Amino acid sequence: MDYLLKNGHIYVNGEFFDGDILLQNGRISALGVDLSADNATVLDLQGKLVTPGLVDLHVHFRDPGQTAKETIATGSRAAARGGFTTVAAMPNVEPVPDNAARIKHMLDRNAQEAVVHVKQYSSITINRAAGDCVDFAAVKAAGAVAVSNDGNGIQSAKTMWEALLGCKAAGLPLAEHIEEDSLKYGGVMTAGKRAQELGLPGAPTVVETSQLGRDLALAKAAGAHYHACHISTADSIKMVRAAKADGVQVTAEATPHHLLLADSDIPDNQDTNFKMNPPLRSAADRDALVRALADGTIDIVATDHAPHTADEKAAGFCGAPNGITGSETCFAALYTDLVLTGKLPLTRLLDVLTSAPARIFELDCGHILPGGAADIAVFDLAHAETVCAADFASKGKNSPWVGRELRGNCYCTFVDGKLVYKQEEKA
Repeated sequence: MDYLLKNGHIYVNGEFFDGDILLQNGRISALGVDLSADNATVLDLQGKLVTPGLVDLHVHFRDPGQTAKETIATGSRAAARGGFTTVAAMPNVEPVPDNAARIKHMLDRNAQEAVVHVKQYSSITINRAAGDCVDFAAVKAAGAVAVSNDGNGIQSAKTMWEALLGCKAAGLPLAEHIEEDSLKYGGVMTAGKRAQELGLPGAPTVVETSQLGRDLALAKAAGAHYHACHISTADSIKMVRAAKADGVQVTAEATPHHLLLADSDIPDNQDTNFKMNPPLRSAADRDALVRALADGTIDIVATDHAPHTADEKAAGFCGAPNGITGSETCFAALYTDLVLTGKLPLTRLLDVLTSAPARIFELDCGHILPGGAADIAVFDLAHAETVCAADFASKGKNSPWVGRELRGNCYCTFVDGKLVYKQEEKA
């Protein structure tokens, strides 16, 4: 089916124009004003924002092995509901995609079961365990877009060094979950005043910065592309900024929850919708992240979409797993709290969610071009809606934004010209 999207506020190459966009045979066939087309379904967008489909380089679909939490099908529908048309799935599933055959198998399943484009990470090490690295050339040839052991940091400097050299030779980005386990001291949130008030064990922020410093030194020596996952502290930002100035090939992501929340927002020691890894940091760290996103030190936003079951998350801060869902609330939460408050231009928000992630992982997506793939998202900036867990497409309902009123919810999403999500009309 072809679609003519009329009267949109369309974002193209960093600028906006008001007009129409025609989707035919899975491609963008025309951009302009007062377009018409025979046999196309017409959607009058009435000024809604039209963007390239959003790109998320960090999601967890839990499939195979943990499908009570999420599946490729439900995770991809959640992505579509948030306006994402391309995502990259982390490899902490069972079995781990750590060789060419498993990567190919995952990519086949992603293509068959997902409603959006799902790229695939390989692990860095075999079975994500301490020890030998994967065959980086082989997993790249099989289709892996990057490697990561996300969920765990690489504890051995020798392993990280060998991985960076292997990734450099293969031309793969290495995306690191930055966490020095020996410094955690059993902490379940950031050490400080709020941890003391809640009576919870805290971990110092050097858990992140000590390993980041090691990795940046190794990345410089190896000449490899090092991607810092979910950085969360002001000191990490300083280190990334200095490394970039020194010529290190480093890119960095931040999550919506670290950009918008602080440890002071944790209401009590039972609300595990505020428990994630890295944990929420101080308000000063949060504000530093926003500034770094604005000035380009942080390259992209990635959701770290991490669904869990309700039973798992009911175990309190000391017993529940880390992580929250993020795909369905990402754009609206950032638009509401950063763009509407004047902290970030809308053009910058769109860049870090579309063209920038595509660019740093060399993906052919994240843009609106005549003749290009019709991967399109439409957002309603005019109306506010209260986030309701029952509306989520994800199996995971673990979100700190449930009950919050947000503007900028996704109205509809197209993947290769197919309508894969449309907001239901509410009375």
